[in-house]
Formats: sequence, structure tokens, C-alpha cells
Amino acid sequence: MSVLRSLETKIADLVEGTFGRVFRSEVRPVELARGLAKEMDQHRTVSVSRTYVPNEYVVWLSPDDRQRLQDMEHEIGEELGAYLLEHARREKLALVSRPQVAFKTDDALNLGEFGIQARLVRAAGSAAQGGPDPMEQGDHGHTMVYSTSERLRADLDEPRGPQPTGRAMVLAEGKRMVVPATGATIGRSRDCEVVLADPNVSRRHAEVKPDGRGGWQVRDLGSTNGVKVNGRRIDGSAAVESGDRLALGTADVRFVVE
Repeated sequence: MSVLRSLETKIADLVEGTFGRVFRSEVRPVELARGLAKEMDQHRTVSVSRTYVPNEYVVWLSPDDRQRLQDMEHEIGEELGAYLLEHARREKLALVSRPQVAFKTDDALNLGEFGIQARLVRAAGSAAQGGPDPMEQGDHGHTMVYSTSERLRADLDEPRGPQPTGRAMVLAEGKRMVVPATGATIGRSRDCEVVLADPNVSRRHAEVKPDGRGGWQVRDLGSTNGVKVNGRRIDGSAAVESGDRLALGTADVRFVVE
């Protein structure tokens, strides 16, 4: 039986709206990169002095998506591994080896849906040679299924300017939530990196991400109740700095960089 068949009932929860389920498009490398980085962040293992993250990933694709990417599979896997390595360095996360990304096919997935499994694998003999803190080799965990029904507006190989320094965080609803180095979407949807409970916040309300000039910006994702920066409503996107107050509908959010 397919390793993803038990997750078929969860796919609908991750695909937002009827139109998302009907008008699917093929998987793109940038969406794989975002999904892999998210899985890396969510599967951290805290040791005595380091925070380890998975170094082996399996990407499950629909038959149509796998066939379309097959000729460039090796190159895409190498590029995604490099992307994860850079992400870990920026977030000060420990890896026991360079990230490896493999591709497999699952007939239960439709075009535009993909699953990711992650595990941390210690190199043989590393502990005996004075390597990283001892840990057990883990099996691949639960598969998180993603959909491309809402296309992320980005490109993996787009020109990259200076990256922000420091760790960005969002303070809201009594919680401190880390913003990944690649940025974060904010909303009520479980698929967002920063999830808020306020009913006046849209499912995908806003996005905070690097501006390519060493700073940060916030972008309204077509929300119902809009976005304000320090009391001023924005049209599209606007620059944000540490200490700025963001209003997402009636939700009070503070953006800080430490």
C-alpha cells in the first residue's frame, strides 16, 4: 500500500477552497524548496549545545509531476540540498551531513500535490570519531502533504541581494514566533508559518520576507481587513523595521529583529 494513502483524507484540509482543488498546476522547484525548509524547521532535535535538523529528505510526487521533472531530477535535488544547507546556516541549525534530497512517486497524489518525509541520519562512526552529540538514527517520520493550488510568487534562482542580519520574530497573541530567513506567511490557515487565531485575520493574510536590500518588508496577500504598519494602511507592500507595529485586521502584531 502507498505510504501516502493513509493521508488522502488530510489532503483536502491543505488545499484551500473548491477552486484550489479543481484548478491544480504542476509542482515547481521553488515550492519544493519552501516545503523542505518548513519541514527542516519543524523537525528540530535539541541536544546539549546544538539544535540538529534532518539531513535526509524524500519528496513524493504524483506520476505526472515525477515524469516532468525526471530529466532534471539530479540537478534539482542538488540545488534543493544547497538551498537547505544555506537555510540551516542562516538559522544557526546543526547538520550532521550535507542535506540529501531524493524523489519518489506515489500514485495517490494528484498533479500539483507533493509529500515530504524528513529524517536525521548520523554518519556511521561519527560519534566514535568525536563527531556530533550522540543520537539515534531516525526513521522517516509522517509525511506532510502540500498543494500548489495557491502559487507562491517567488523563484528559486531569482537574483538575491543582501540578506537581513539577526533573527526576525513576530510577537502576537502572547506568543513569540520565529520568522524563517526566507520569510513567513501570516494568517489563520494551518499552512501558514505564523498562525493567528483572531477571526478577523484572513486565512492567508500577509507575508513578511527579506526585501533583497538587507531589510524586511510586509505584503498584503489580498486580505479582507487589510494590513497597517504603525497605524497606516498599506497598499501592496511596505518596509518594516524592528519594533514596528502591524495591524492585521484587529490583530495587534509586533515585528522585532534580535
